[in-house]
Amino acid sequence: MENFILTFSFLLIGMGLRRIPQFPENSAQALNLFVIYVSLPALVLLKIPGLVFSSKLMVPILMPWLMLAATAAIILLLARLLGWRKEIVGALLLLVPLGNTSFLGIPMVKAFFGEQGIPFAVLYDQLGSFLALATYGSVVLAVYGHQGAGPSAAPIIKRIATFPPFIALLIAFVVLRRFSLPDVAQVLLGDLAATLVPVVMIAVGFQISFRLKAEVVKPLVVGLVVKLCVAPLLALLFCRFFELDSLAARVAVFEAGMPPMVSAGAMAIIAGLSPELTAALVGGGIILSFVTLPILFQFF
Repeated sequence: MENFILTFSFLLIGMGLRRIPQFPENSAQALNLFVIYVSLPALVLLKIPGLVFSSKLMVPILMPWLMLAATAAIILLLARLLGWRKEIVGALLLLVPLGNTSFLGIPMVKAFFGEQGIPFAVLYDQLGSFLALATYGSVVLAVYGHQGAGPSAAPIIKRIATFPPFIALLIAFVVLRRFSLPDVAQVLLGDLAATLVPVVMIAVGFQISFRLKAEVVKPLVVGLVVKLCVAPLLALLFCRFFELDSLAARVAVFEAGMPPMVSAGAMAIIAGLSPELTAALVGGGIILSFVTLPILFQFF
């Protein structure tokens, strides 16, 4: 509970800083870049080498792809039944299957499961959500975005290969599992990794918006219900059916209940996929997740 209170406090600080004129509009973007290039790679290099490989690790790796397939199918079915416009369908297809499993997910996993849950959250994010954003996300943007161009393999591969946390993941698996870092490097990585939670939550708080238009209410409600309630329930039922009750499985279910991904929201807005709905899904999802995630945690 103490970690959860601290995490929520960082969120409030970010919301407060947004109202101070001295902070420019792109402050959250700068903080996010610091996390992507410094905090998250340091965390990956620090936590991943100590993982002991077993079949349990497959759960946080496969779960995001199962959730993507399930939630995308639900959205397509509802879109056909409710007759939503193309840009609304595209926004929901991008934001509902892809969760905020890094910027929000890792701090929340740390708050509820402690340090031991972080490696599984990293696997869920880097080998699941991030790869899905680069591949599946590119296809959705190409089909539903205003440009309408077909996805190309080259930029997708380049995006993956040059993403700093993914590079750190490769180094952690290939190099650091064989060679130990000196103590001073471990301390440096620890200090840099410790910045992830406060920086990320302050950035999230800075970006939260309460603007809402009437036309986006129904798809907003549907999207958030599927993302915050249906998806983690499906993940939980999957784990219960196959009798998966490890820490890795619990973290995977918890990550399945994360709100829509901020990065996916930014891509959707750039592509013209219902910016009002996109902003409401991201902001509203983050706020509601501070209620739904503690409830979800009670099921473990």
